[in-house]
Amino acid sequence: MSLSTLKNRRERGFFDGQFLIAMPGMEDSNFFRTVIYICAHSDAGAMGFIINRPQSLTFTDVLLHLEMVNDQEPIVLPEHARDFPIQTGGPVESGRGFVLHSDDYISESSIPISDDICLTATLDIVRAISKGGGPKRAMMMLGYSSWGAGQLEMEVASNGWLTCAANEALIFDRNLDDKYERALAGMGITAAMLSAEAGHA
Repeated sequence: MSLSTLKNRRERGFFDGQFLIAMPGMEDSNFFRTVIYICAHSDAGAMGFIINRPQSLTFTDVLLHLEMVNDQEPIVLPEHARDFPIQTGGPVESGRGFVLHSDDYISESSIPISDDICLTATLDIVRAISKGGGPKRAMMMLGYSSWGAGQLEMEVASNGWLTCAANEALIFDRNLDDKYERALAGMGITAAMLSAEAGHA
């Protein structure tokens, strides 16, 4: 599923608003031990963002790249923008930024994902955050994760992913190190239990 499909979606699929939690046997290194928030699912495919993989870039790096600040002058940011989280959303369009955020900020280009969460992929939200405005809860993703028609359903049926209802607090939680374990704990299981199950023929 592409971003344009997300903008024009008219139906909500079974995995909309769900977490995908990678099983231990996940062979694709892009998704090993990942938790993915599915933003859209339909007959056309699915799209979402990895929520537990950090990026080496800082928000200041992003502002410099977008030429919103001048590296020849002192860069002064509001406190909440100094450590604004930049994460890896997935392998598709990995050079493009997307801001997943609470619905207290809406622009003409914002796409509602759920009752409480929106997605904005334009510079206005970056500019607002850099000036101390913007949404109360947000994080920037570089790239996104995407599946073609029927692909995600097949991967789930093949035991590649566990699925559960998304937890908004976990989505925006900035502690990424144990987010995988905490997503599993929300289902009442541990990674050790999954490893044991994966080892049985």
